[in-house]
Amino acid sequence: MADIDWRNHTTITEFILLGFGKLSDLQILLFLLFLVIYIATVATNTLMVVLVATDRHLHTPMYFLLGNLSCLETCYASAILPRMLASLLTGDRTISLSACFTQYFFFAFLGATECHLLAAMSYDRYLAICKPLHYSTLMSTKLCLQLAAGSWVNGCLATTIFVLFLSQLIFCGPNEINHFYCDPIPMLELSCSDTHLVLLLDFILVCVFILPPFLLTLTSYASLITTILRIPSAAGRQRAFSTCSSHLIVVTVFYGTIMIVYLLPKHETLQDLNKVFSLCYTVLTPLINPLIYSLRNREVKEALRKAICKCGFRKTMQRFQDDNLN
Repeated sequence: MADIDWRNHTTITEFILLGFGKLSDLQILLFLLFLVIYIATVATNTLMVVLVATDRHLHTPMYFLLGNLSCLETCYASAILPRMLASLLTGDRTISLSACFTQYFFFAFLGATECHLLAAMSYDRYLAICKPLHYSTLMSTKLCLQLAAGSWVNGCLATTIFVLFLSQLIFCGPNEINHFYCDPIPMLELSCSDTHLVLLLDFILVCVFILPPFLLTLTSYASLITTILRIPSAAGRQRAFSTCSSHLIVVTVFYGTIMIVYLLPKHETLQDLNKVFSLCYTVLTPLINPLIYSLRNREVKEALRKAICKCGFRKTMQRFQDDNLN
């Protein structure tokens, strides 16, 4: 019936992202807050990538995957925050259908890729702790490159398939999305086409591309924690746990907030709460990930200290040379 009814309506060409429109008095404050968060996110994640690339002590599988994650987080934040900042500053909350699909593509592509990268990192930690004698053989450079490349390819493939089907839907009714980004759930609710095929495809893609890395992450950490608890000495357990605690925090925050958002009942009264939890994995997670790794990781802190000292030394030498020339 929906396929017949849409012919009697005008096809819409843009959506309205309601975002935080209810907080009209706080638009400038929210703009400044999210601007600071965006700048900090890009700066910290870029710094992490630079440290991994330039410090030879960080040229290991774990830090190579971490560098990929930091690069991803920069792009992840850039898929959401610039559009949100423009809306808060100008008050223009409209977004064309093509721009909406594009935003969702990059958001979903990077989110799916992160699921695979987190699984690869958990597998790396599993090998390092549970099979330390065979770690260098099992986690070879070739396998590490394959895991990273496979993460990006799988994320892109799954998202491309879904967005191609999503873009075939007809939108002809209300065009207001009560969110700050193009979330597919309210988009499907606004479609006047039959969405059963798209929903079925979404379920299949989640089972094929998202569920396996999630289960691999759970299995890796279950085995890892079991192994750590079997270590007889408290010092040994603490040392082993410190090597994976940062990643465990990141995984918990990422999957925890996503589960809350998508398992939360879709009641009108809970929509604002849904936005708050969505902010956690779209805005705050890319910001706190490099902070968690840098504050809780001795190698990263040492690489950062050496980089700062090196820059300071160069500035001192430059100043010394300038004084001699004068």
